[in-house]
Amino acid sequence: MEKFCFYCPTEIIFGRGTEEQTAVYVRKHGGHRVLLVYGGGSVVKSGLLDRIRRNLEQHQIAYSLFGGARANPTLQHAREGVAAGLAFQADFILGIGGGSAIDTAKAIAHGVANPETDIWNFWDGSQTVQKSLPVGAVLTIPAAGSETSSSAVLTNTEVSRKKGLSTDLNRPVMAIMNPELTYTLPPYQVACGITDIMMHTLDRYFNPIDNEITDAIAEALLRTTIASGRAAMQDSHDYAAMSELMWAGSLSHNGLTGLGGQADFAVHQLGHELSAAFDTAHGASLATIWDAWARYVCPAKPSRFARYARNVWGLTGGSVEELALAGIEKTVAYFAAIGMPTRFAENRDVGIQSESTLQQLAYRCSFEHTRTIGSFRILDEDDILQIYRTANS
Repeated sequence: MEKFCFYCPTEIIFGRGTEEQTAVYVRKHGGHRVLLVYGGGSVVKSGLLDRIRRNLEQHQIAYSLFGGARANPTLQHAREGVAAGLAFQADFILGIGGGSAIDTAKAIAHGVANPETDIWNFWDGSQTVQKSLPVGAVLTIPAAGSETSSSAVLTNTEVSRKKGLSTDLNRPVMAIMNPELTYTLPPYQVACGITDIMMHTLDRYFNPIDNEITDAIAEALLRTTIASGRAAMQDSHDYAAMSELMWAGSLSHNGLTGLGGQADFAVHQLGHELSAAFDTAHGASLATIWDAWARYVCPAKPSRFARYARNVWGLTGGSVEELALAGIEKTVAYFAAIGMPTRFAENRDVGIQSESTLQQLAYRCSFEHTRTIGSFRILDEDDILQIYRTANS
C-alpha cells in the first residue's frame, strides 16, 4: 500500500425528511446569504425547492435563486452564477440536485471567492484555487458522489473541452441525503447514476497496486451497487435500494475505495471527450467506452480482472484469462440490462463515427499529443484511438 492522505470533512445528514434541517446546517457552517443552485426540472416540480426556500425563510436566512444547471455543467452557466453570487453578496452556495448542480455550485463558490479570476483558469491549470466559499448539497440523484468528493467537472463549450478539477476546496461542508428525494427520477437517469457509482469505484480498483483492505471495500461497494441497482430499476420507490445507492455514490467518490493505490480514471477521460463532443450523459459515456477499454488493457494484468470476476460477480473456473474475460462480459451485460449503451452504435447521442472523428477524439483526449492517461496501463494517443475504434465497431 502506497502512502496517502485521506480527508473527507463533509458532514452527512442522511435519512427521511432531512431536507427540513437544511437551514440549521447552512447556518452551522456559516451561511447567512445563500445562493441556491439547481437545474429546474424535478427539483421545482416535486416542490423540493419551495420546501427548502420555506425552511430558510423560517430561520431568517436570506437566499437568491440560480437555476438552469445542465446535465453536463457548462463554464458559461457557472460564470453567470458567479455574477449572480457576487451581486447577491452570497457567503454560502447550496447545490440542490445531482452532480451537475453540485459541481456548478463548486465552480460558483470558487468564482465568488476569487472575483478577479476567470474560473476556467482553475480548470485549465493555469491558476490554483487558494480560497473558496463553503458549499452545501441537497442530493436528489445517487450518482456522481459530488456531495463528498474533491472533484468538479465543467464543459467549456467555446473550445469543446470537458475538464475536471481536483482540490480539497471542492469538498462540500455538508450534504443533506434523503433517499426519498430520488423517487422522481426516470429509469434512464437511475441507470446513469448506477453506472457512475460503479465507474468511480472501478477507475480506482483497476490500478497497478494491490491493497487488500481497500480492494475489499471496493468489491463490497460494487456488489451492493449491482444488487441495489437491479432493485431500483424495478421500483424507483424502493427506499432500501435507493438508500444503498445514495450512500454508495458518496463512498465511491470520496477517495475511500482507492486509498493506497494509483487511480486510473482512463475511462472517465475517454468518456469526457464523448460528453464534450456529443453532450451525452456522463454515466452513458462511461458505459459506452468501458468494454473497449477493459478488453484493451486486460492483458496488462489479467489476474486483476480475474479477481474482480471472482469477488464481485462470484465467477469461478477456467484459466485466469478466461475468468478475466468472463468478468468483463458480466459487467457489459449488466450495463445493457439496465439500459445503458455499451458501444457507440447503442448510444443515442453518439452513433457510429467516421475515422476522422475518432482521430479527433483521440487527439483531444491526449490534450493535443501532450499527455497519456491511465495507470493500470498507460495509454498514449495511439492506444486511445484503438479503444475508440473498438467502441465504434
